[in-house]
Amino acid sequence: PITPTTNNFTFLPRICIIIPARNEADFIDTTIKSLLLQDYPGEVNIFVVDDQSRDGTADFAKEAAYTVGRVNQVEVVTGRDLPTGWTGKIWAMEQGVQKALELNPDYFLFTDADIEHHISNLGQLVHKAETEGLDLVSIMVKLRCQSFWEKLLIPAFVFFFQKLYPFAWVNNPKKSMAAAAGGCVLIRKQTLEKIRGLKTISHALIDDCSLAKAVKSQG
Repeated sequence: PITPTTNNFTFLPRICIIIPARNEADFIDTTIKSLLLQDYPGEVNIFVVDDQSRDGTADFAKEAAYTVGRVNQVEVVTGRDLPTGWTGKIWAMEQGVQKALELNPDYFLFTDADIEHHISNLGQLVHKAETEGLDLVSIMVKLRCQSFWEKLLIPAFVFFFQKLYPFAWVNNPKKSMAAAAGGCVLIRKQTLEKIRGLKTISHALIDDCSLAKAVKSQG
């Protein structure tokens, strides 16, 4: 867990948020609004990569930005066809990164299109990365269980994830064990460049842990 902070920054990194989205019309407006209303005082831009949605995901994302009055902070990127050697989500993330690089951000935040972020989430992530000199910071989102099967399976998933990736080992720089939670991953731009970008994990089926492993293996 990340300790709450008053977010008193001496340096305000520029953040580009990358959201891969495919048929996420039901929730993406909530996600966009929660990110636009963060209490982080630095510059934030959001890139929604619409991966050939058929439910108007792009329009809902734009409407959310308009409603909050932050249209200039949100850009919808039209996803291109999947090339050989890439998995779908990582290819969408890559397209967002390439577009965001035009703004020369200090950090990328990779997140999903169905997550409501606490108002202080971004500030706490950046504060932890800056004060502790971390290349990557990730937190596991609180999963809401509604259906019977969700209540049955999700707690088991979290339990076995912690068994498979012991957090004490993951957080120990002397251990090779690496993991991340793909719904919320903050990474320095220079770190992503150091591992040769997302193409390093282009074929991965588990994007978050593969990215964390690539970062940790570089020291």
